[in-house]
Amino acid sequence: MRKLMIAASLVALAVQAPAQAQDAALHAAVAADYRANLAGLFDHFHQNPELSGREVNTSARMAQELRALGYEVTTGVGGTGVVAILRNGPGPTVMLRADMDGLPLEERSGVPNPSHVRQTDMAGVEQPVMHACGHDVHITAMVGTARQLAARRARWHGTLMLIVQPAEETVSGARAMLADGLYTRFPKPDFAVAFHVMAQLAAGQIDIADTNVASSSDMVTIQVRGVGTHGAFPHLGIDPVLIASQIVVSLQSMVGRTISPLQPAVISVGSIHGGVKSNIIPEEVNLALTVRADTPEVRRQLLDGIDRVARGTAIAMGVPENRLPVVTRSATETTPATINDPATAQRVRAAIRGQLGADRVVQQPRQGMGAEDFAYFVTPESGVRGVYFNVGGTPADQVATAPSHHSPIFRITPEPAVTAGVEAMVTAAEALLQRR
Repeated sequence: MRKLMIAASLVALAVQAPAQAQDAALHAAVAADYRANLAGLFDHFHQNPELSGREVNTSARMAQELRALGYEVTTGVGGTGVVAILRNGPGPTVMLRADMDGLPLEERSGVPNPSHVRQTDMAGVEQPVMHACGHDVHITAMVGTARQLAARRARWHGTLMLIVQPAEETVSGARAMLADGLYTRFPKPDFAVAFHVMAQLAAGQIDIADTNVASSSDMVTIQVRGVGTHGAFPHLGIDPVLIASQIVVSLQSMVGRTISPLQPAVISVGSIHGGVKSNIIPEEVNLALTVRADTPEVRRQLLDGIDRVARGTAIAMGVPENRLPVVTRSATETTPATINDPATAQRVRAAIRGQLGADRVVQQPRQGMGAEDFAYFVTPESGVRGVYFNVGGTPADQVATAPSHHSPIFRITPEPAVTAGVEAMVTAAEALLQRR
């Protein structure tokens, strides 16, 4: 019996040794690729960001990089989107996604390679542009992932589908690509995987949740209408500034008193505009809100409640029926919650833990209610099983003071973020791209 046990152990070691060598080879290959190619590519993308829907040069460069690696590349999908296909025999189809748009911010991050770009947005307004959410990390890592998976075809079987998505920041690019035939013109994926670099996570760590990853998001505007008058004679008009102010306060009361305290919910008023002079009570004030929830039920409660509060507050302030507030929910800046498929998340987590080590794979409580239009690729109706995870981008001793995403001082330490993203995405893809 002892001889049999020793023999079995030797066989197990013999089987494990090539896998361990291959895992070490992946780590070494990614590190070498960063030094030779990806570091320069990241600098290029960081210094040349483009706004949502205007990612013409970024799209062209990504198409060029992927085509050079032997992928079948299609451009112009959903506007500026790119789809790259690599077929490798029978097996499942796995889609890997990276978003590529920047934000209308003037960079003050202090990094040595800042953006000085200005660009005209979709509304015709010239804006400064910055990669203030790390999408430069995502697309750089996509190229690195594409290179490693092309070189490692002996380790996986099936169809690899890479998509470079526009307009994530306006949560409209995913729907645009789907509307342009992403799941009909190209192989429909069995699995979809993506990651987001996180400033509030130690560089090189991977955070994979089993279920909810991001909240739903809805952009809502409220046109508050009153009756204008002289500021010294307020009784002769109806003050929309006062009504708007009461609506803002009442909306927060609604979250605290009509939504279960065990359910996440946020209504934030990000914009108030009205009036032109201190002694003129205006006719109109406009509010712009973002609304976040983790379930369809709470989402509906919030949206219905906004209508009720706006209308009720105006009626209480004496606004006539023909001047009641107009509440509009954006048809484009909207997305459901992003929810991982639990079984697939566990499968991907086990694979990444095996590659990177258990100490680098974590499950942290969510720190906010950010939204992500990756949700459209993995809706229950689609049948596509999705996994979305976070990759750390800040040195561990700086996480507590790291600037927020969407800030002009946002910054990422690129090398550990990009290389961890590539290793994790390659490992996830190989774990899912196995013969049925």
